[in-house]
Amino acid sequence: MPPPSQKSPLSTGFHLLWHLASLALGAFFIRIGFLHFTDPSWFEPIVPNMPGTPRFWVLLSGAVEVLLGTGLIIPFLRKWSAKATAIFLVLIYPANLNMWINDLSLGDGTSLSPSGHLIRMLVQLTAIAVCLWIFRKSQTPENKAS
Repeated sequence: MPPPSQKSPLSTGFHLLWHLASLALGAFFIRIGFLHFTDPSWFEPIVPNMPGTPRFWVLLSGAVEVLLGTGLIIPFLRKWSAKATAIFLVLIYPANLNMWINDLSLGDGTSLSPSGHLIRMLVQLTAIAVCLWIFRKSQTPENKAS
């Protein structure tokens, strides 16, 4: 066991993985968020019927994705951004479910097979799990200072 002042290689590896996962997920959300502004018509067909226009919901979700992605990258915002991102991923899943149940295509005609929808759901569940892991790791003493 290393002295308390030194981190074990495993601890250092997980700390690095925590940073890399936060940065990668943050960059991904920022990129996807900006796509909501540059090509909103691509996302509009899968917005479920709800008050407001599909364009409104696409732009709102894009703005939220940019904010959450930025928060995942900035260390002092990471903890709460990770938790908020996990919640956000649950809240936006109805659009993906709407696409799956109603066999909808995206704005460019892209559609997913049943296997594709299942993979998309598993990726979203994995992203939720990663966000919750980032949130939990953000509470550890070695990550609070990061």
